[in-house]
Amino acid sequence: MFRINTAVRFSICIVALLALLLIPIEHQVDAHAYSAGYTALNLTKSNIEMTYALDELSVIELAGGDTNKNGKLEEEEFAAIKDGLTALFKENLKLQINNEIKDWTQIESFDMEQKGSAANAILKVVFPPATASEPISLTDNLYVNDSVTNYVNLVTINYGSQKSTSALSGKYRDWSMQLTEKDYAGLQQDALVQQNSGSGQMDEPQEEESSPSEVMSGWYSFFTLGINHILSGYDHLLFLFSLLIARQKFKQYAAMITAFTIAHSITLTLTVLGIINVSPSIVEPAIALSICFVAVDNIIRKQVSHRWVLTFFFGLIHGMGFADILKEMDLPRSQLAVDLISFNLGIEAVQVTLVAILLPLLMMLHRWKFSRRTVIAGSSLAFMLGGIWLVQRVFLG
Repeated sequence: MFRINTAVRFSICIVALLALLLIPIEHQVDAHAYSAGYTALNLTKSNIEMTYALDELSVIELAGGDTNKNGKLEEEEFAAIKDGLTALFKENLKLQINNEIKDWTQIESFDMEQKGSAANAILKVVFPPATASEPISLTDNLYVNDSVTNYVNLVTINYGSQKSTSALSGKYRDWSMQLTEKDYAGLQQDALVQQNSGSGQMDEPQEEESSPSEVMSGWYSFFTLGINHILSGYDHLLFLFSLLIARQKFKQYAAMITAFTIAHSITLTLTVLGIINVSPSIVEPAIALSICFVAVDNIIRKQVSHRWVLTFFFGLIHGMGFADILKEMDLPRSQLAVDLISFNLGIEAVQVTLVAILLPLLMMLHRWKFSRRTVIAGSSLAFMLGGIWLVQRVFLG
């Protein structure tokens, strides 16, 4: 019986180590970076205007063009790939009105625009308007067959004085809505306001609440985005593993996970609200450093204590990393709380699931006579991976 238990425990340790080894070291410098698209759909009585922006690196991945290999698209380089990129977007970004795909007959502009140190390809297309009771939908199939690239299209829909949001990622690639008579009347009223805007001072329209169906659709899309975000965030997962592998009591585990949840929820919210704004060039190396710090702590201390304090501090940093994908999106006030909570719940769903799976295995591990050696081996591997990310993000980021 003893031999069987030892073999089982040894197998568990080997599987845990192999799982770490499967983490791709040569992933992107930002281990949880997204290829991010941002779409704004402006619905008026006269037309539907779609503005789609995609980051420069993703443009190069999709269409090439970086002939001088400097990671940027010069004006001549972009001009050379512009037609091919337009065709690619046209094939994969489909707007439907009343279940009919609309042609791209009116492309207003397509240019590379610089914003600080970042550049985006920004495309503006005008479609015919939708009338009341006609369903409108947007389907995004970019990267749909690419299992390596983490792609998300954050969509903001403006209609009248209302806004709604959706996050298209993973298998969730469709957004749809249907204007009610009241919505359409709002569009007509806005058109009249615009016509008369030159005749006097106008009050800024108040943002109205979105319909329950739109809020539910947005809730699910941001919940899914949170799940995908942490599952593709190898650095966050490795940090969580480094925290858990050290021998602790159940109360210590509970306090540690609670501290991490509270901390990253605080900075996630403050970052998205724009109250704090720490550069990714600081946040990303700090996340890698947190992995190294915890791994060394596991190695030098046989018995850890008060780890919730350390976890809270590093959780504040990880929260700013979680927020990077949402910072550029103009989340409407009426849905801000729902979107943030949904995104955070998606993250927590993955964390709780992983903890529930790992804790029983760790309890078995720490009853094994070689458990200390396994903790040191696992922490050493975590330190190595964290160190590689740290060097990449400081010197190559």
